[in-house]
Amino acid sequence: MDFSQVMGDVFPLLMRGMVVTVETAIASLIIALVLGLLVCMMGMSRLTVPRLIAKAYIWVIRGTPLLVQTFFVYFGIPQLIQSLGFNFRLSPLAAGIITLSMNAGAYIAEIFRGGIEAIDHGQMEAARSLGLSHYRAMFRIILPQAVRISIPSLVNQFIISLKDTSIISVISLAEIVYEAKIYIGRTMQSFVTWTIVGAFYLVIITILSQISTHVEKRLDYGQKSRRQRTA
Repeated sequence: MDFSQVMGDVFPLLMRGMVVTVETAIASLIIALVLGLLVCMMGMSRLTVPRLIAKAYIWVIRGTPLLVQTFFVYFGIPQLIQSLGFNFRLSPLAAGIITLSMNAGAYIAEIFRGGIEAIDHGQMEAARSLGLSHYRAMFRIILPQAVRISIPSLVNQFIISLKDTSIISVISLAEIVYEAKIYIGRTMQSFVTWTIVGAFYLVIITILSQISTHVEKRLDYGQKSRRQRTA
């Protein structure tokens, strides 16, 4: 079977799988942004219990492989709930989104923490001197700037999550790698199929990398313009 014939056969399957890949990555990133912000706020809290919970969560996620986390969510959690007498199962898509969200959430929490720590501490002191509470100053003044600083890192995390969807194929999520494995199982056309899969990833990730670079340059330009106006 030549390259053009394999391309004609496998391309629709891989396009369908890539749609699932991108949708899963986007859904996971949206949830991870909320989770990461929550964990970041907990980690920077003055209260001991939320701070310890945040640290434990980040420690567990960063210290275990994504594959183990995937099996834990897809097989472990349903078995635990079923042992309590409930009929509960997770679809591969739901388990994949939950796993990727939990995984990316820990790293996004650290990204947000780095962005917040990059803000001059004097801004918080100035906001407090104007009568704002700590949390109001954080959400109105500090956090918007931290998010702006964190955008390139967040785009990079999206790229990582997009590539990590390939690991979720082990629970039969019909993303691009799973579709490729099914096709190869039928035709044994490994070389051409994996070459096309690699090209799919390269195109999407190159586009995202260019977006990240453009955003980073725009942010640097904006900061330089503000410094010039205040000089």
